[in-house]
Amino acid sequence: MRDWISLFADSAVVAIDAMAVLIIAVGTIEMFVTCVRSVFNPSRTGRDLRDGYLRYARWLMAGLTFQLANDIIISARAPTWDDIGRLAAIAFIRTFLNFFLERDIVEAGKFPIDEEPPRVDRGAPSAS
Repeated sequence: MRDWISLFADSAVVAIDAMAVLIIAVGTIEMFVTCVRSVFNPSRTGRDLRDGYLRYARWLMAGLTFQLANDIIISARAPTWDDIGRLAAIAFIRTFLNFFLERDIVEAGKFPIDEEPPRVDRGAPSAS
């Protein structure tokens, strides 16, 4: 029975690790395309780059979540201090990133970037 559990856990670790790498790679490619696009065709409001950053942060959070699950499986089988330390580091990084991502999302909602700021034309005569 233990052999089957160990075999399943080993297979799950490889599969979950592949998923995490794929998620982070896709998010990184998407952010790279967004950055290149913003260099050659910048938005007047900057919304494209801001939205790209928020999407990228979500991709990273998803990848770290998968890596955390992977490390939980590894440390549940035969934990070494190295496994426990890696699990703690990933949990800390994920919590840290999640805190700042949530804060950025809230801040992004406070300042609607769709609207152009009011123009102040100092050289034009007043209408009064």
